[in-house]
Amino acid sequence: MSVRTLIKSIQDIMRQDVGVDGDAQRVGQLCWMFFLKIIDDQDQELELLRDSYHSPIPDHLRWSAWAADPEGLTGEALIDFVNDTLFPKLKALPLSGLPGDRARVVRGVFEDAYNYMKSGQLLRQVVNRINEVDFNDLAERQHFGDVYEQLLNDLQNAGNSGEYYTPRAVTAFMVDRIDPHPGEILFDPACGTGGFLTCSIRHMRDRYVKRPEDEQEMQGALRAVEKKPLPHMLATTNMLLHGIEDPSFVRHDNTLARPYISYGQADRVDIVLTNPPFGGKEEDGIESNFPKHFQTRETADLFLALIIRLLKPGGRAAVVLPDGSLFGEGVKTRLKEALMEECNLHTIVRLPNSVFRPYASIGTNLLFFEKGEPTGDIWFYEHQVPAGQKAYSMTKPIRLQHLQDCIDWWGGPERQGREETPQAWKVSAETIKARGYNLDAKNPHVVADDHGDPETLLADLAAAEAETAGLRDQLKSILAEALTR
Repeated sequence: MSVRTLIKSIQDIMRQDVGVDGDAQRVGQLCWMFFLKIIDDQDQELELLRDSYHSPIPDHLRWSAWAADPEGLTGEALIDFVNDTLFPKLKALPLSGLPGDRARVVRGVFEDAYNYMKSGQLLRQVVNRINEVDFNDLAERQHFGDVYEQLLNDLQNAGNSGEYYTPRAVTAFMVDRIDPHPGEILFDPACGTGGFLTCSIRHMRDRYVKRPEDEQEMQGALRAVEKKPLPHMLATTNMLLHGIEDPSFVRHDNTLARPYISYGQADRVDIVLTNPPFGGKEEDGIESNFPKHFQTRETADLFLALIIRLLKPGGRAAVVLPDGSLFGEGVKTRLKEALMEECNLHTIVRLPNSVFRPYASIGTNLLFFEKGEPTGDIWFYEHQVPAGQKAYSMTKPIRLQHLQDCIDWWGGPERQGREETPQAWKVSAETIKARGYNLDAKNPHVVADDHGDPETLLADLAAAEAETAGLRDQLKSILAEALTR
């Protein structure tokens, strides 16, 4: 049975349970169970490899103790154990306070987790299906990528899921262009389910991790925050699946809730890769954490202000922002001015509206900038939907190969040899400033459609409206005559 089929069968079992209502609860239920199975498989491996290692989970609460036996606890006894023993004790696991304390990871995941299932018999069926996956088998662990994507697909109907989902092709492209190295502090302040982190981990392992020391450097320099409990749980589980021993760096918190001025030198990072939530509003009072000239309740704007502050001199960032951030005024203008004064905003990749479907149909942009020098020229690159395809969709999503033309044009790490093309053009900082920091630069190589002379169009519209009114009167007369017969 394929991993995807296995997950579908588990979800079908859950649909029979009266306590599980909707995709969000099904995904949440699946996630804490997979988390316990994964961390127990890892603990067993670590206990074999390290004489001094002990699982942070007490023996009787480990997955292998209560779940591994297919003929084990079931019915009311299983439900009572999960609700009255397992959850309360995992939420209150004692912490050692030492670095790499995996008990902190377990507590963080279970802080807002719930057991929604009411039937112990159905829960036992789900547990037995999960036991079919061996997460210490590298091939099976890699296949779990299918599971992860399936979970993300389910999140489409689980509320405002778009705010923490970024197409994998987009995250892979951004990571490839930023090119993180082990030891560079990499931060995602709104990490969602961990897409930028997993892409960065794969990128570094494929290119730069050659020794155990490189792996340690890489893992020790990852930083992330996620505000919402469900994606936080998914991100933490995802880190375990990618071989991260201590994923406690994925904090369950709101990055914006901390005063802007309190972020000092010790908080500076080398790289920011993120898709901050856009279109949303922060709760009352969050904006007061920011300087007066940056105060707004719009989430994406606050994140941009914070990202500029958090970057070290020489630090680099790739950020997803909507079209509104490019042409907006007021606070947005002051943010763009600060961005261009403090950073070299060297490239903006403009994406078509359909990239984020079905989560949102909105024009988005990838901003690439480096801290330390003011902006000179900004290169714009307009990505277009492949020929023969009207738009991206669920069945035809954007793929990394669709962005290969932009990679070829980029000019390598130093961005050398860039040339204007039908999709690429350059705008000077002076031009942007003269336009009131409006970054919504249209492609000069695209000839606007000629819709005709405005006066002629208005005359045609008036004639069409008159004809419509005449036809309406005729219809009224016919109906009136028919009714009198």
